[in-house]
Amino acid sequence: MKKMTLLTLGAALIAVPALAAPGGHRDMGDADGNGVLTRAEAQASAGQMFAKMDANKDGKLDAADRAARHAAMQAKRFAALDANSDGSISKAEWDQHGADRQAKRAEWKEKRAAAAGEAGEGKRGMRGHHGKRGGHHGMRGDHGMMMKTDTDGDKAISQAEFETAALARFDRLDANKDGQVTAEERQAQRAAWKAKRGQRGAAPAAPATE
Repeated sequence: MKKMTLLTLGAALIAVPALAAPGGHRDMGDADGNGVLTRAEAQASAGQMFAKMDANKDGKLDAADRAARHAAMQAKRFAALDANSDGSISKAEWDQHGADRQAKRAEWKEKRAAAAGEAGEGKRGMRGHHGKRGGHHGMRGDHGMMMKTDTDGDKAISQAEFETAALARFDRLDANKDGQVTAEERQAQRAAWKAKRGQRGAAPAAPATE
């Protein structure tokens, strides 16, 4: 439970200072929507995200918050299944839920097939495979990040710790140290990350022979 909590928080923390690519969706931290994330906006966004994640409003993020979010999610799922709100789920309601899911899945597959050709399908398959590997690596990275975020080692993340970690990430992205992160800086960081991953994945050179 504790490890999964840290992983969940880590994923949220990484998202705090992210910038949308030009022409993409407005970033949640970019309050004025000008495509540039300032340090003040990054801190405000981190504070808002912390408040949302702090389910029991005790000023820290820990296993209790994850349990509260899980319980709320379960309640929402139950309510969606309990169509007549009588506090129980009948076989008819369960079967209807399954049929609805199947219909939505079929509709999604049809839309996906219509929107992409054979080449696009191949690219998506590659991204999916890469994402699976990257996701596993990312989980380890998220856990390490949250362990560093918990600077006092109390197994909980305070708002100060959360915001400090978010601002540290912002400062790393702010290449020219002008107090703002542009889409270009974000793209440069992404390109550097891909290059680094490519170097790690390259086959080692064969030893020289005499």
